Amino acid sequence: MATQATTKWNIDPAHSEVVFKLKHLMISTVSGKFAKFSSTVESDGEDFTTAKVNFSADVNSIDTGNEQRDGHLKAADFFDAVQYPQITFASTKFEKKDGSNYILYGDLTIRNVTKPVKLDVEYNGTGKDPYGNFKAGFSVNGKINRSDFGLSWNVPLESGVMLGEEVKLSADVQFVKQS
Repeated sequence: MATQATTKWNIDPAHSEVVFKLKHLMISTVSGKFAKFSSTVESDGEDFTTAKVNFSADVNSIDTGNEQRDGHLKAADFFDAVQYPQITFASTKFEKKDGSNYILYGDLTIRNVTKPVKLDVEYNGTGKDPYGNFKAGFSVNGKINRSDFGLSWNVPLESGVMLGEEVKLSADVQFVKQS
């Protein structure tokens, strides 16, 4: 039986976004994104069930819509961008659940702490853009506990704490098949 050639895909950052959300004062949600990130996927042929996914985000590109907050997030209290400039993810398994739904397992590294994570993935399909590029789209969602990665800064309040522990992760990404 012949093995299929490896297909390589690179993220199209102009048509992708990586967002996070967490509770503030336990009464509202604050969201942010990473403006600079990269990702590759390698699969056997065009079958994504064999996909190997690598992702990295530039911590210095964090954007929550508030410069002061962004500065604090880049500081040693949180991401410590000077010492740990990248957040990385490397997949360990891509498992089909049903229809166009998958589970992506992998190792997430933040602040030099690596933990296994499980992400829900919806495969949105493939298509050609007006320039002849073959593209594939995915929606990715998951949750992590920020303290697991050393992001434990918080302020106790009368009503609880300033920041929630659970961080919701969301990415809508488009990949370009490499020739």
